[in-house]
Amino acid sequence: MALRINDTIPDLTVETDLGTFSLHDWIGDSWAILFSHPKDFTPVCTTEFGAVARLADEWEKRGTKVIGVSVDGVEDHRKWKGDIEKVGGAAPKFPIIADDGLAVSKAFDMLPAEAYLPDGRTPADSATVRSVFIIGPDKQLKLSMTYPMTVGRNFAEVLRALDALQTTAKHGVATPADWTIGQDVIVPPSVNDEAARVKFGSFDADLPYLRRVKLPG
Repeated sequence: MALRINDTIPDLTVETDLGTFSLHDWIGDSWAILFSHPKDFTPVCTTEFGAVARLADEWEKRGTKVIGVSVDGVEDHRKWKGDIEKVGGAAPKFPIIADDGLAVSKAFDMLPAEAYLPDGRTPADSATVRSVFIIGPDKQLKLSMTYPMTVGRNFAEVLRALDALQTTAKHGVATPADWTIGQDVIVPPSVNDEAARVKFGSFDADLPYLRRVKLPG
């Protein structure tokens, strides 16, 4: 069954290089980002883990925990972190789930139920394990995006999307294309003009259904 926006993520107990815990307990009252990889010691994924490590302060500012998933074991994860730090210039202090049994990959609908890891496998055998999931404190999936093997993820966009999700959740607004913090936001269609004036004050109507306001507060 597909995991869709606003679904509660499965509360799996996961083994990581930093211990074993349930996903819901680990998230706690925080936002969380789970980003997956088809195999340790792969070139694109190594650069991505480095990018996540360098953004440690940005995740903390946003009250967000990050966790990796790769379909290899704990010992490989620990060895791989040395390469990640060497290339990325920052120590990856976040946990990496050892999903060698594919429980997480299947529960998050990255691999079909019948998938298995063959002997002598390559990253191509788990190629669709290349996703980002942003999860709210309510343990619900807020956003997901999946990348091919050859295209490195843009973590500046992940940060931008996280900012937008947190802003819309806090203020009951929507955000336009390419929105960043400080720019005007959109009044949702569910809020009529009268209620919009009470809540936001004046607004600019580009169209009857496209109303822009300054971000509250």
